[in-house]
Amino acid sequence: MTDTDAMRIVVRPHGPYRVTGKVPLAVWRITPNARGESWEWTEGRRFPIQDEYDLCRCGQSRNKPFCDNSHLKVGFEGKETATRRPIERQSELLEGPTHILSDAEGLCAFARFCDPGGKIWSLIERTNDPKIRDLVVREASHCPSGRLVLRDRATGATVEPELPPSIGLVEDPALECSGPLWVRGGVIVESADGTRYERRNRVTLCRCGASTNLPFCNGSHASVHFQDGLV
Repeated sequence: MTDTDAMRIVVRPHGPYRVTGKVPLAVWRITPNARGESWEWTEGRRFPIQDEYDLCRCGQSRNKPFCDNSHLKVGFEGKETATRRPIERQSELLEGPTHILSDAEGLCAFARFCDPGGKIWSLIERTNDPKIRDLVVREASHCPSGRLVLRDRATGATVEPELPPSIGLVEDPALECSGPLWVRGGVIVESADGTRYERRNRVTLCRCGASTNLPFCNGSHASVHFQDGLV
């Protein structure tokens, strides 16, 4: 077993995420450009590395991001409703001159990195322009949930960012709210029934408790104006 294989997040029935394997945890902020568009990820506070820890899933803990058993007091209903289908079977394909964009819309975490320059769904058709191609690669690679995945038409290779196995606590200053858990680098996510979800480089897990696609984020943190108090 490699160190990465030991890193996992287990969904507890109607409870927190149990994290094991010394998974690094840090705050990551969505940083806008001069036009106010989501443009960069900026790392913030890093938490001491622990062998294991429980992260709040109901959004009610007074010790965020960690669980304080508030889910028991509020009667949190955390039933997992997300499909177990592989990402390829959830995605719509959009073909451009040099790249193919896979779009699994149901996984959108509303980080908005796909918007600058005219939105990636229009830009993909113009990737024969090197500047546009670079922008498309940037936008898809900055998507935290992995909703957007690029493949090179010529080689079939997936274009993925180098992400270390870790968890990011997303903060969205532009919307004045806190976002999901940004699970990076192939950390295993396991259902409460013991089934592993598809292992991926980028995944976002709900931590406001309001998603209708549990355990994954569907952007509900923005509508409920979730605040974790970390910033």
